[in-house]
Formats: sequence, C-alpha cells, structure tokens
Amino acid sequence: MDKGVFVSAFSNGDVFVGETLGTAALILLGGGVCAAVTLKKSKAFNAGWLAITFGWGFAVLIAAYMTGPKSGAQLNPAVTIALAVKSGDWSQVPLYIGSQMLGALIGATLVWLTYLGQFQANEEPTLGIFSTGPEIRNPVQNLMTEIIGTFVLCMAILTLGANDLKGMGTLIVALTVVGIGLSLGGPTGYAINPARDLGPRIMHSILPIPNKGGSDWSYAWIPVVGPLAGGALAGVLYNALF
Repeated sequence: MDKGVFVSAFSNGDVFVGETLGTAALILLGGGVCAAVTLKKSKAFNAGWLAITFGWGFAVLIAAYMTGPKSGAQLNPAVTIALAVKSGDWSQVPLYIGSQMLGALIGATLVWLTYLGQFQANEEPTLGIFSTGPEIRNPVQNLMTEIIGTFVLCMAILTLGANDLKGMGTLIVALTVVGIGLSLGGPTGYAINPARDLGPRIMHSILPIPNKGGSDWSYAWIPVVGPLAGGALAGVLYNALF
C-alpha cells in the first residue's frame, strides 16, 4: 500500500462529507455518553467511568464504520497529522482538519438537542460533558499525558498495515481508544483529539445552557497542542522504525 494513500486516495468532496459526518457522529455518541452519565435527570446518571470509556470506544467504532469508505475516517486532527508525517503528503490536511472541526461543532450541538430537557433542568457546570479537564492542574503533566495518550493511539493506527488484521482495523482502533481511556484517561480525561475537545468547548461557550459555568479557556490549548504533538511524534517514530 502506498504510504500516501491515507491522505490522497479520496476526493475533496468525499473528504468533506465523510469527515464532517463522521466527526459529528463521534461527538454525538461520545458526548452523548458523557451527558447521559453526568446529567441528573438522565436514566444513566452516575453510570461511571467504564460507561464513558466504552461509550467513546463505541462512538469511534460506529463513526469509523459509517465513513471509512468515504474519507478514511480519520476523524481526528492528530491522526491526520500522523498520517501526513508518515506519507509526506500534506495536500489535504487543511481540508481534513477543517471538516473535522465542523463535524465536532455539529456533534456537540446534537448532544445539546438530544438532552435538551436535561440541560434545561441543569443545576451544575456542564463543561465536562463537552470537553476535558485535568484532575490536578499541572500544565506540564497535563500536556505530557495528552502527548502520550495520543502517541499510543496514532502508533496503533499507523501500524495497522504491518499486521494481518483481515479487516479488523476499525475494531482494533476502537478498542485502543477504550484502553487509553481506562489506562491513561485518569489525569486529564483523555482528549487525544483536538477537534473532539475544541469544537465542543466552543459550543459550550455559545449554547444557552442554564448554570453551565465557564469554558476554561486557560486550559483549552493543552488538549489541542498535546494531541497534535503526539500525532507528529508517532509519525516521526514510525518512519524511523518501520
């Protein structure tokens, strides 16, 4: 397989549709499980961390199966950067990332609409439904956590072609996301995806949610810079080792 296939095999129109739709589905389902567990009037209230990690894993699985044939289902600017570093083809990177951001904005809005009644009855800050935040606010540690988690994700994706998975690559990636959440998600909530964090954070700041609290813009750079650095590092190491 040509090293540039992940970036250049799809038309611009297919990339826009696939990445927008897929990222919207990812955020709808991933943000949806966070809303289900967090909002007090939800039947899944207090379901816990396992529900969140598996919910995000299923979100990746469903979104990727929906749009893989259309755009390759990158759905994550860090993955897009990792694949571009691997292949050397940057021609569609802005389109991929722009489409992912648009999809994240749409997905976050759909979460709000799905749980509109629960949000209207809300009495607590809701940023955790939309975006990540650290348990201990230490920028160096928080940044390193996001770099490490994203590096694991991107290396798993980049090495799929080196393994005989017989079409199971999407499932492996989804399970990798579950594993990252269970093992590495405790410190920061494992954004591992700039669009997944920034798009919903923007919508949290805009949407008319009662008692929603602040959007924590002072932290917002970490789940953007960390994953992008982790993706780039994975691409560099892959090229050095494989």
